[in-house]
Amino acid sequence: MAAESALTASPGAPPDPAPPTPAEMRRAMGSFASGVTVVTGADGGEAVGFACQAFASVSLEPPLVLFCADHSGRTWPRIRRNGRFCVNVLGEDQVDLCGRFGSSRGKKFEGLDWDLSRWGTPALRGVLLRVHAEVYGVHVAGDHDVVIGRVLELEPETAGERRPMIFFRGRFGVDERESPVRPPIGPGTWGWGDRWG
Repeated sequence: MAAESALTASPGAPPDPAPPTPAEMRRAMGSFASGVTVVTGADGGEAVGFACQAFASVSLEPPLVLFCADHSGRTWPRIRRNGRFCVNVLGEDQVDLCGRFGSSRGKKFEGLDWDLSRWGTPALRGVLLRVHAEVYGVHVAGDHDVVIGRVLELEPETAGERRPMIFFRGRFGVDERESPVRPPIGPGTWGWGDRWG
């Protein structure tokens, strides 16, 4: 009972604040540094893909990963139909790939060298890691789907000396001495889920 009363707001306390706006969410969550990936798949024999920074490992047994994709995105529904995908983890020198797959304009695979995996999905060359997976579960969460994938194969970069691409506070990289590189789509529009999927 004493613990309960300690958690009760005192009389005359100010009302709870309003939930954050989308702009406030973007600004605040920009303080969480994240890696950058490109999720690729195939639909009707066509290679498709999108840039995604919401990616994480979920479980070791069974091996599971997750990514988040916007309901209104054009690419995720096409990957979902096929049921298999590849998560390509980008290195810090691959801003061009991020720009290509983060944009809604242009043909993303045009003029790009890539491999067709044994799982029937496009896999980008020169990335830090390729995670081949199949859709294990999809959970609706607000305006996004949380996609759980069962890992079929892992292809890490053999050299392992390159640094990953990091997105932090609206730019790539976290080192103060680095010159800020803005996202290729434009400040404030890429990342935080705006255009994923």
